[in-house]
Amino acid sequence: MNILIVDDNQSNLNLFGHMLEMLCEAPPVTMTAPAAALAWCAANDPDLVVVDYMMPDIDGLEFLRRFRALPGKRETPLVMVTADTQSKVRHEALRLSANDFLTKPVNFVELNARVGNLLALRRAQLQLANHAACLAEEVRKATAAIAAREREAIYRLSRAAEFRDPETGSHLLRMAAYSELIARNLGLPEDECEHILTAAPMHDIGKLGIPDAILLKPGSLDSAELAIMRGHAEIGAQILADSASPLLQTGAVIAASHHERYDGSGYPRGLAGAAIPLSGRIVAAADVFDALTSARPYKDAWSFARARAAMEADSGSHFDPACLHALFRDEAALLAIQQRYGDHHQPTPAHQEAA
Repeated sequence: MNILIVDDNQSNLNLFGHMLEMLCEAPPVTMTAPAAALAWCAANDPDLVVVDYMMPDIDGLEFLRRFRALPGKRETPLVMVTADTQSKVRHEALRLSANDFLTKPVNFVELNARVGNLLALRRAQLQLANHAACLAEEVRKATAAIAAREREAIYRLSRAAEFRDPETGSHLLRMAAYSELIARNLGLPEDECEHILTAAPMHDIGKLGIPDAILLKPGSLDSAELAIMRGHAEIGAQILADSASPLLQTGAVIAASHHERYDGSGYPRGLAGAAIPLSGRIVAAADVFDALTSARPYKDAWSFARARAAMEADSGSHFDPACLHALFRDEAALLAIQQRYGDHHQPTPAHQEAA
């Protein structure tokens, strides 16, 4: 254990140091200057401090007051050495959270007993702190594992919808990454950005409830079929509704709102402007951007410049202008996402713009 002894009398330091050396795993640290001792304590963690009351400039009480104010020193055991007649000093030291006292002249047996007890207390404190830290780390690992499994389940559930309306899994990864980029560029909190990244792939989960005859129809949809197709937004919200998971709650909001338009002409509820949940506005921009810049059986991939021009022409009508600005603020980041999650195979034909 690491013991610090502070006394302006070198003879006392030598005596205490010799008496305590057998209790330490290392020789005690001895200092005659209280200010220097406080500076040392700010950079080190003593397991026990023995301080004399009668010192010039900074007496034992002031040392104790400043010592307790240092970060992480509220629980460090401290013994004050006082004269037998200084009861008021002892009372004030107790108020300032001194742990014990030694009376001059210091008795070797008493010193060993009091210091030994406080060192045993310190060992117990450190063991408890280490145990708590280990438990916290185990909880962190377990929580991270649960979150990872939840994210994987969400992604696989999202892929199930994509297999019914086949695109590539890379589309999900790209549009989710674009959504996160928008959220970060909008200055959203870290946890919201993470939720949007994870929940965005569930935006079309409602397509699980659309009949194949409509979902996979090669030609244009008539008005009745289009109405059924557009029902996937509400179906997705119903699939994810009432979950205790914050991620699935975010997914339900996105599923219900990512086809709303900023001017109120979208579906299913015809919401406009700020009435559309922000996560829905973000995913709407990310989803369309990836659709435009990705190759499909019915079209070639558009350049970033062409996609940007087309989307900015719809700023304030289809898209939230702030979300578009956040999307196009960093073209290098967009390119990095596209390169990281590039398609590795030719996508299967799908109904192109029915939704």
